[in-house]
Amino acid sequence: MNFPDLVPALKKSMSDLRGRLVANQSLAELTWFRVGGPAQALFMPQDEADLSHFLENLPAEIAVAVVGLGSNLIVRDGGVPGVVVRLGRGFGEITIEGRSVRAGAAVPDVKAARAAQQAGIAGLSFFRGIPGGIGGAVRMNGGAYGRETKDALVEARAVDRHGRAHVLRNADLGYSYRHCGVPADFIFTQALFAGERGDPAIIAAEMDKITESREATQPIKSRTGGSTFKNPPGQKAWQLIDAAGCRGLRLGDAQVSDMHCNFLINLGGATAADIETLGETVRRRVKEHSGVALEWEIERLGVAK
Repeated sequence: MNFPDLVPALKKSMSDLRGRLVANQSLAELTWFRVGGPAQALFMPQDEADLSHFLENLPAEIAVAVVGLGSNLIVRDGGVPGVVVRLGRGFGEITIEGRSVRAGAAVPDVKAARAAQQAGIAGLSFFRGIPGGIGGAVRMNGGAYGRETKDALVEARAVDRHGRAHVLRNADLGYSYRHCGVPADFIFTQALFAGERGDPAIIAAEMDKITESREATQPIKSRTGGSTFKNPPGQKAWQLIDAAGCRGLRLGDAQVSDMHCNFLINLGGATAADIETLGETVRRRVKEHSGVALEWEIERLGVAK
C-alpha cells in the first residue's frame, strides 16, 4: 500500500531543511517485530534546530507520529498516514556532567547505562534492562528492576508540534506508572539523568546480573516488542496471562512466548494484524478468567491494511 506523495510539496515549502525526508518508506525494518506498512513520509532530522524548522513549517492538518528504536511498537500493516519522525545520529550524543549523564533521545538505554558505569555513576544501571532508546524511556516512564525513569530524570528537552523548544523539569512531566503527562505531540530530544558516585566494577557487576536475568527469563533473541501489557496494580500481567491458559498461544506466526508470557513474538511470518489480534485475544481471555482488563504497554501505530 502506498500513500499520496507528500514529499515534493513539503520540500518546496522548507528550502532550508537539512534532514532526510522520504516518501512511502517501509517501517517494518525499523521495528523489533519486523512488521508493518510504510510511513506516508519519514523525516529524519539532522538536529533539534532542523526538527523545529520542520515542525514549524509543517501544515497543521498533517499528522505527526514518532518512532524510536522500535522496541515497544507495532506498526499496523496499512502503514502510517502523515509524517513519521525518527531521530538518528544528531540525537545520539552522551556527555558526562559530574554525577549526571546527558543523553540524546536516540541513545539506546543500554548505552546510557554503560556510559554511567564507565564514569563511576551509580543509580542508572536499570536502563540496562529497558529495551529501547532514551526518548522512549522518557515518553513512557520506562523502568526495570525496581527503578523507573522518573527516579533518575532531572530534566528533558522537547520540541512541540509548532516547532517550539521546551526544557521540562521532572515535576513538569506528570509521571506515573508507564505514563507521562506531557502532551502527546511533544517530541523529546534529550534528557539529563542524575546518579551518585559509585565503583565502576560494582556497577558493572550489577549490570551483568541484569543481563543474565533478562537472558534467562525473556525471549530477547526473538522478534518481540518487550513487555506487552502493563502490570495491573498489585498484580503481574504475566501471571494473569499464564493463569488464563495463554502461555504459548499462537495465531499464525504470532505467539505468546513460552519463556515469558507477557511477551509476544513473531516466529517469522506474522503480520502486524496477527500480533495485535493475538494480544487482544490474550486480553479477552484474561478478562474472562480473572476479571482484570489488561492495558497495552506496547504502542500501536497506523491503520489496518
